[in-house]
Amino acid sequence: MLDDLVRFGISMNAQLLAQFDQAIARRGYNNRSEAIRDLIRAYLVEEQWKDLDAEVAGTVTLVYDHHSAVSQALADLQHDHHGVVVSTLHVHQDADNCLEVVVLRGQARQVMELADRLTALKGVKLGRLTIASTGKELP
Repeated sequence: MLDDLVRFGISMNAQLLAQFDQAIARRGYNNRSEAIRDLIRAYLVEEQWKDLDAEVAGTVTLVYDHHSAVSQALADLQHDHHGVVVSTLHVHQDADNCLEVVVLRGQARQVMELADRLTALKGVKLGRLTIASTGKELP
């Protein structure tokens, strides 16, 4: 792995670099190189999602009132798309609210369409797709 390392230089404004150093220190990075590698990987994942046929992974986080009819609609959608739904985590937040995290894997097109349908259901208070990768394409 060390034989594959390539060094390169980056020129930037001193104030921008100082802000970057502060941000990565807060996040616990030991050095700029690892932070920049992570930024590049995140960019490559975003680019991968632009290919609607690419195999991707992601999560949909939902918050909803469990007294509404949305619970059954969520379950029905997940069963209808069992080839894309990998797993679901359901958390009872309090007497009224639930948080559900749905792990999805499949073609970017399929994952985005299902995420849109889940987050648009009546009764969902918050819905958000977080894109990820299967890891196959990332060094």
